[in-house]
Amino acid sequence: MQKPEQKRVASDAPMPKKKAVPSFVGGGSPSPESETITSGMDRKVEKKVWTLKRVASIGAATAFVIAVVYMAIFGDHSAKLNVQVERITISEVIRGPFQEFIVQRGTVLPIQTYYIDVLEGGQVGEIFLEEGAMVEKGTPILQLSNPILEQNILTQEARLFEQINNMENTRLNLASQAIRNRQELMRVELALRETARHYEKQKILFERGLGSQDQFESARDRYQNDEKRKSFMLETVRQDSLYRINQLAALDTRAQSLQRQLDDVRRPLENLVVRASIQGQLSQLNAEIGQLMNRGRRLGQVDVLDAYKLRVGIDEFYITRITKGLKGTIEIDDEIYALTIRRVFPEVVQGQFEVDMDFVNETPTSIRRGQTEQIRLELDAPEEALLLARGGFYQTTGGNWVFVVEGGEAVRRDVRIGRQSPEYFEVLSGLSPGERVVTSSYENYEEIDKLVLKK
Repeated sequence: MQKPEQKRVASDAPMPKKKAVPSFVGGGSPSPESETITSGMDRKVEKKVWTLKRVASIGAATAFVIAVVYMAIFGDHSAKLNVQVERITISEVIRGPFQEFIVQRGTVLPIQTYYIDVLEGGQVGEIFLEEGAMVEKGTPILQLSNPILEQNILTQEARLFEQINNMENTRLNLASQAIRNRQELMRVELALRETARHYEKQKILFERGLGSQDQFESARDRYQNDEKRKSFMLETVRQDSLYRINQLAALDTRAQSLQRQLDDVRRPLENLVVRASIQGQLSQLNAEIGQLMNRGRRLGQVDVLDAYKLRVGIDEFYITRITKGLKGTIEIDDEIYALTIRRVFPEVVQGQFEVDMDFVNETPTSIRRGQTEQIRLELDAPEEALLLARGGFYQTTGGNWVFVVEGGEAVRRDVRIGRQSPEYFEVLSGLSPGERVVTSSYENYEEIDKLVLKK
């Protein structure tokens, strides 16, 4: 009966206390006061707060946040575009002589051209030559007829001939008067010699007492009178001679004037025969038999083929920079020939003005009238500058920025472009010698900051 009693005693013994495990809301860590665990020997042990796992987690989270902030502030936000290297053109910036020039097309023309105009209107009666014929100065080209003009010329000639005849009559009258004066002088001189002999004879007789005083005085008076007549006649002849000289000089001048008038009257008649004004080639002739031609109409032209020039049309943008004496070059048959501007035509027609350029030394033998050639016209003298090859990028950027190759990328950079030639741009700032620049078209690159170059 002992067993039931032992069971009771065992149930009455005190039981060891168990630590309550607190519930954590939201996964929080337990407080230090609740971290003591009663072991079988009733010893209290504290749990570590900064475990290795926890430190690693916090460090990773912190590094991520820092990386995000850094990228947000200092990261590369530029717009990029991948391009294939073989699809673009890359040019190197160099330093060398820069000369601004333009390339224009010029037309070969004879060095001189003389136009044939109708000086007197009329109807084409006969054509002596055809286009392309070689002519000498004065060679007849065609004949015009104008009956009304011919009649007017005959009337004017008749009037002038009448004046010429009157002038000749005046000349004959002057000559006749001179002859009469000479004859009268001869009679006076003869009478003077006779009275002189009679006077000398009466003087001797009077002195010897053989003659009367009355006879002596009468002979003396006649002698003195004839001397006065001779003196008067000599003066008359002298005055008449001077007058006749002046009259003849005036008549000569009048005769020359009448001859010039006669030539002028006849010239329209001579102009009815159209002649070549210079030696050369009759390159144009616009006339048909029976065609009526008004005065001033252009019939054709004669070209001097000893040398050639080039007529060049230039954009009006350069009109203030083109002056007489500027030089240029032209390549014909693999030879370079020097040119110079001889004449500038200031008239602007359809946005262009023209200049004439002559060959400086020899003229190419193969050129012909009417052919066109490309001319390199120099606008200034060569000078040292930083150069970048021309390319399609300029149409997009206007020379304000370019893509500069840096490693495997081409980075957008602001630059300043100055003068330009058909081959190069003058770089004023933003680039250095040796740098490489994408010079091909920048179409669709306006909003791009970097080009990633792919091979």
